[in-house]
Amino acid sequence: MRVSDLWTSLADRLFALRDDVMARPGFQRWAADFLLTRPIAHHYERALFDVVAGFVHSQVLTACVRLSVFDHLAAGPLSAAELARRLDLPLDPAGRLFDAAMALRLLQARGGGRIGLGPLGAALRGNPGAVAMIAHHDLLYADLADPVALLRARPESGRTALGRYWAYARGERPAGLDDARVAPYSALMAATNALVSADVLDAFPLKGRRCLLDVGGGEGVFLAAALERAPQLEGMVFDLPPVIERARARLSAQDLMGRVRLVGGDFHADPLPPGADVITLVRVIHDHEDAAVLALLRACRAALAEGGTLLVAEPMAGAPGAESADSVAAYFLMYLLAMGSGRPRHPEDLMALLREAGFARVRKLPARRPLLVQTIAATP
Repeated sequence: MRVSDLWTSLADRLFALRDDVMARPGFQRWAADFLLTRPIAHHYERALFDVVAGFVHSQVLTACVRLSVFDHLAAGPLSAAELARRLDLPLDPAGRLFDAAMALRLLQARGGGRIGLGPLGAALRGNPGAVAMIAHHDLLYADLADPVALLRARPESGRTALGRYWAYARGERPAGLDDARVAPYSALMAATNALVSADVLDAFPLKGRRCLLDVGGGEGVFLAAALERAPQLEGMVFDLPPVIERARARLSAQDLMGRVRLVGGDFHADPLPPGADVITLVRVIHDHEDAAVLALLRACRAALAEGGTLLVAEPMAGAPGAESADSVAAYFLMYLLAMGSGRPRHPEDLMALLREAGFARVRKLPARRPLLVQTIAATP
């Protein structure tokens, strides 16, 4: 038997022993009482309760967003009665919502029996993209109403709420979608792009770069932010034809069309426009399976100008901060299952795909908010 097999066998036995001991009610009582194990026992107790109560917590947040609670408190704290009146809610159920939101640090008790924004509520009020994503979660919750059914029949586009929403994910002819099918998800991506754009552009300054091609660039929000950062830069957006028309409207309103070329197409079937010395894939890769990703990375390699750089930027599994990183991975695993395509990947997995696609130098860039987005830079 190989040494690695011996270690695996030993580890299995140790884990089996741990699982057996931790499942015993007597051990659980002892661990909660004993001075040295009490903090560990309480940690796992809180963690398990958070998993059990997670849906309730998310619905408290959803109620606050739907009722615009944070906006009502933007000018300052209010009494519970006045806030309930503004929300058109009876005082007793409103008080339960307020107490629950205070327990989650969305709201905070203030002097004189008033209620104000909590630290998390204040942060959300300054992040309209996050608020838009919270409202969008109604579709995810609908798909997760029967999680076992979702797991037993891997969804295809059109069979789940998210599959219908992200119409391109598993459609046979995504380039044939009309504006009505692309408008909802394009608007959501545009609304949630501001923080992502800033972090990616801080990680990879564009000084000295000539042309940026944003593949799957949606309505052009990321490209507009790049053009604002780098006055010398010209840009291209490649996306589905109806999305490109939405980008044209947005970039025209920003008076940027003199520096922009818009190209409609399907990157699964059509070549990318050549010549850019920076190509970006911002929140694109995790929507697709490995074979499609590898083909796309090779297409980017072929379109990239000599000496150019490809940037892959998206939420990734295994972000620094183990517990938070695990939560991010769990979220995207189920979200993308309901969507019908893609998976969250570790940076190492993406770097391996980039090398397989022909990129010789691949490196992970520093990330300000790694739970939000991490960026990998690759050069041939």
